Amino acid sequence: MAEGFGKILKAGTRVLFSLLGGVAGYQVAQIILRQGWWKGGSMSHIIAINLLFIGALSLTGFILSIYFVKGLVFIGTFSERQLQTTSWHDLSVSVIGLIVGLLVANLIALPFSGLPAVGSYIAVLLNLTLGYLGVRIFSRRRDEILNMWSSLGGLKGKLIFRGKKGRQPSSQGQQEDLFLEESRETPPKILDTSVIIDGRILDVAKVGFLEGPIVLPRFVLTELQSVADSTDPSKRSRGRRGFDVVSELQKLREIHVQVLEMTLKDLGLEAVDEALIALAKQVGGKILTTDYNLNMRAQVEKVVVLNVNDLANSLKPVLLPGESLVVEILREGKEPNQGVGYLEDGTMIVVEDGQRHIGRKVEVFVTSLLQTSAGRMIFGRYVREVQR
Repeated sequence: MAEGFGKILKAGTRVLFSLLGGVAGYQVAQIILRQGWWKGGSMSHIIAINLLFIGALSLTGFILSIYFVKGLVFIGTFSERQLQTTSWHDLSVSVIGLIVGLLVANLIALPFSGLPAVGSYIAVLLNLTLGYLGVRIFSRRRDEILNMWSSLGGLKGKLIFRGKKGRQPSSQGQQEDLFLEESRETPPKILDTSVIIDGRILDVAKVGFLEGPIVLPRFVLTELQSVADSTDPSKRSRGRRGFDVVSELQKLREIHVQVLEMTLKDLGLEAVDEALIALAKQVGGKILTTDYNLNMRAQVEKVVVLNVNDLANSLKPVLLPGESLVVEILREGKEPNQGVGYLEDGTMIVVEDGQRHIGRKVEVFVTSLLQTSAGRMIFGRYVREVQR
């Protein structure tokens, strides 16, 4: 389809340039005849002159159209190549800078417009200079301009909310609008791929422990799609499970899930983890994740992280050193004579002198606990074997 459109464009351009050349040739012939530069005033001479100039300039226009189309193709290819490395934000800011520069140039050029001969040249020079300066200055100050625009939007939301704060909503629709405006006061939560695939965030949202806007960036959906398209069956099933979780989250009335149309190229980054941290800094949000490495990286970057693993660990039953419990030894540990078992919630228990009791239930005396974002480990000492 694109190739056919290109052929139509080339043919139309050649016809147009040929017609323009013919018109120009006819006008040149008329000027020559009026001025008497061509001797002979018979009808055949007049027709010959018109045909000569119309044909010559039509051919010239046809030839120029070929180079004109090649020039357009070169400019289009060059622009496309440049725009591949330019984000939409950079392009928008540059266009705004160009508009501002041209407006200022025309305002300055007004007093010079009445000057004879040089007034128009001054206006053109000012438009070229200030238009270029506008693009350069706005491009260099891109981040400051975007932050200022975001601040103005947030200020507007706060003013609207404060204006309605003292008014009681009279209908369900007004209640929903008021709720959405109030949610702007709550920092947004940004989902990453790991917490979506994990799926427990859906249960947390269902019971009402998740509030405020939930942001799902486009680059996270892209990464989730790559997992769902994997040739590995386990990865493919986890990716599809992630899309089911997203669909269920969007159906919940308690929260508002917003898909943010932002790519890695828009942020000028290549890694998803770096993009999540940059986005959280930009919008003042918190990252929802189960990724231990992302958790540690975000803490270094001073970004708030809500780790679902930390939440799950904090809800597990509390065991203190000195207490006893019963566990089945399933396998041997890393150290000599160690056995390993698991509680019902998945907590691993390392038992000293438990290796010879593999496959049996034993009573364990708790000696110490180790709590990390990756989970909790309990260390204990074998006491006695428990009959089934």
